[in-house]
Amino acid sequence: MSDHLQFVILGLGSGAVFAALALAVVVVYRSSGVFNFATGAIALYAAYTYAFLRQGEFLVMVPGLPTTIPLGGDPGLLPAILLTVAVTALLGALLYVAVFRPLRSAPPLANAVASIGLMVMFTELAVLRVGTAPLSVAPIFPVDAWTVGQVRVPQDRVYFAVTVVGMALCLAALYRFTRFGLLTRASAETEKGAYVSGLSPDRIAIKNWMIGTGAAGLAGILIAPIVPLAPTAYTLFIVPALAAAVLGRFSSVVGATLAGLAIGMLQSEATYLQSSVDWLPSTGLVELVPLALILLVLVVRARPLPSRGAVTVSSLGRAPRPHRLLPSTVLGAGLGALALMVTSGVWRSGLITSLVFAVIALSLTVVMGFAGQVSLAQLTIAGAAGFLLGPFSADLGLPFPVAPLVAALVAAALGVVVGLPALRIRGLSVAVVTLALAHAIEAIWFRNSSIVGAAGVDIPAPSLFGWDLGIGGGDGYPRLRFGFLCLAVLVLVALGVALLRRSPLGARMLAVRANERSASAVGINVVRTKITAFAIGAFVAGIGGSLFAYQQTNVSFEPFSTLAGLSVLAIVYLAGITSVSGGIVAGLLCSGGIVFVALSELAGDAEWYPVAVGFALVLTVLLNPEGITGPVHAMLSSRRRASKAGEARGPVGSAAGSRTDGSVAWSAPRVRDLAGLPALSVRGVTVRYGGVVAVRDVGFDVARGSIVGLIGPNGAGKTTLIDAISGFAPAAGSVYLGAEEIDDLPPYRRSRAGMTRTFQAVELYEDLSVRENVVVGSTAHRSTRTDSHRAVVEVLDLLGLTEVAEVAAGELSQGQRQLVSIARALACRPDVLLLDEPAGGLDSRESQWLGDKLRKVSDAGIAIVLVEHDMHLVLNLCDHIEVLDFGEQLASGPPDHVRRDPAVAAAYLGSAHAEVAVS
Repeated sequence: MSDHLQFVILGLGSGAVFAALALAVVVVYRSSGVFNFATGAIALYAAYTYAFLRQGEFLVMVPGLPTTIPLGGDPGLLPAILLTVAVTALLGALLYVAVFRPLRSAPPLANAVASIGLMVMFTELAVLRVGTAPLSVAPIFPVDAWTVGQVRVPQDRVYFAVTVVGMALCLAALYRFTRFGLLTRASAETEKGAYVSGLSPDRIAIKNWMIGTGAAGLAGILIAPIVPLAPTAYTLFIVPALAAAVLGRFSSVVGATLAGLAIGMLQSEATYLQSSVDWLPSTGLVELVPLALILLVLVVRARPLPSRGAVTVSSLGRAPRPHRLLPSTVLGAGLGALALMVTSGVWRSGLITSLVFAVIALSLTVVMGFAGQVSLAQLTIAGAAGFLLGPFSADLGLPFPVAPLVAALVAAALGVVVGLPALRIRGLSVAVVTLALAHAIEAIWFRNSSIVGAAGVDIPAPSLFGWDLGIGGGDGYPRLRFGFLCLAVLVLVALGVALLRRSPLGARMLAVRANERSASAVGINVVRTKITAFAIGAFVAGIGGSLFAYQQTNVSFEPFSTLAGLSVLAIVYLAGITSVSGGIVAGLLCSGGIVFVALSELAGDAEWYPVAVGFALVLTVLLNPEGITGPVHAMLSSRRRASKAGEARGPVGSAAGSRTDGSVAWSAPRVRDLAGLPALSVRGVTVRYGGVVAVRDVGFDVARGSIVGLIGPNGAGKTTLIDAISGFAPAAGSVYLGAEEIDDLPPYRRSRAGMTRTFQAVELYEDLSVRENVVVGSTAHRSTRTDSHRAVVEVLDLLGLTEVAEVAAGELSQGQRQLVSIARALACRPDVLLLDEPAGGLDSRESQWLGDKLRKVSDAGIAIVLVEHDMHLVLNLCDHIEVLDFGEQLASGPPDHVRRDPAVAAAYLGSAHAEVAVS
């Protein structure tokens, strides 16, 4: 028992590090909404700064300047600590002003990627300026130990932990009891409200960044005497620190601090267990601790992390639809083949590396660029396939290409496991889980000598029909035939990813990336789409990992480390993560690739290349979020739109120019013969939120081909009732589509059964064109390609959207956005259409025009439930009206009857005006 207690106490030191870094992460997130992955790297910078100060020198990380500036001697313990914390705090202010302030309206992923770029840059700067050899630092706290029974308690660990806890308590008091803390909470809740109140969110965020980075700097100082100072170790402290921040819900500095201490002690106990218990793995148990805790909090409890209100939010960037695939493929393959033939030696080797890593980069294009799922484990998945290739080929005797395909299938299964948390959580929470998972897999598998072996895994050369396709050796290295093999695989993978983008599945992935709720509303199975994206992306990564294994001929853990995986993500985002061309450019830019070789050979030195990549990534996120290839795609897209606009202005009577007035015949082939039953029946629907009853015992029928208006004052429960009918709100009671009870169906299955809806907030897929928004609705319902195309053409013509069909939805006016939302729902060919304030943003003339179109839709047999505040539209369009007030049905009947009902007038105008209103 004393041994267990001894190791738990020893864990106080590392736990205090995690606690201090978690505290810094929470402070920064609360004030600016940034997941600062660079926190560990900032602590690393502070540790080196302090260490050199104690040697009488000031460390300069800026390239081109002297590494150190002599100070004439050691300034002493306290001045060195204060100066280091001050410098680190100023660094935090600079980072906020230069990087994260301009990104305040960017998507969270952009902020996270910018912090990853800073992490890469700081880490590589430290490696280049001071080297990788561990640096010893003189103790700060007493190094003696107290003896309690048989347990020795190191004083420095205890003092360190007490210091961090004291810092957390002081910060908690600052945020709880001071005006600054109140302003911080108010600004985090809503920037708009802060501006209205006369506050400056920027000034508040700068101060919090200084506090957060100062705390990280103090952590780096205090850990330096306890843990040898080395760049990669400090950087990866962010994994358990993020776990502690998750346990603190990214809101409680004390909770995150205590969680960090607990993680450190649990990891220390895990170290003892894996060395003393035979059946436990010899490595990796320590890294499993933060992963298990993260999964417990995020996945099992499935509670979202607190979000930060912002004035504006922009999208991740368009995923351009590939055009002219055959010419592009032939041209790309030809250029690649020519480059392989005219190069040799190190140049050809760099080109082959680019081809291989382009395949891995395309896996990120699928998972993140198309499906919007943040995975930091793609390189780890590629490594899994690479490690499996050896035993599959040598031990199981699987030939080429069976062995790499089987390895890629296993990688796909691993990708599904990695993606499972995304079914319960969203956004950067997935990034935290996948980062912890990658770190654990690396420790348990890749670094485990009992599994991999100290010499790594040898990979037999691939051969086909007796023809050796291996990379070779000696003077012929690398062989041209292996280069052609890599080129052929890349061409096939790139073509497959491009076809995926153009396919219905690709459209569904983009819809899920843009808005999961509206995707489900048009019949998309969000769960299946996410898992499919992870599986396809992991399969592609597995193919790339197998190629890399064939290239190296022996696989070890270094190329597939967690830190290397973050660097790969940085390069792919830099190139353009949402496009196939971006993935290929990322291969060219990768470390060891053709650009790296060119710099090394022509400039004589490429050691600063990783630093340049990190810096370029930050600039890209700031100035060009769609990456290097983004402007090219934007230019081509603009030219195509201009060309199509010219065609639309062609001769009168042409298909492009004459069918935007809704004159096309509207058909609804999905409408079923309901044998006299109502298209929709609502029976006793009740919605409760805790002790509040939002909707109480509502029931009505909607006949086929009729329009039922659902009206009431603000807060009457209209949208809540629509949510309940469509499956987005838990409710008691029953809902029938014809004779089919659909109470137990999730939203996407209700849509596929024949019910679609729009949303009051519109909720379009901003990055997709108008046509692609509508296509998503048609393809999610398993219709034939011909029927799907006809549905898209008809609804675009019906609602006058043909001329803007190729325009991104985010560029439309509010009225046009409303029409696109309706068009997307109609493309599903529903039996019942639920419209939530479709006339929002339309003037009276446009509202009347919309009413005419909706009447044409209902004449085709579609039942419509219309929630609308435009009483002129409702009274002139609807066949029947249901009135809600405080969640209960107040009146029901034809428009004339409802118009004259005193209770309805009282609900809208108050009882004093009811009689006048009725008159």
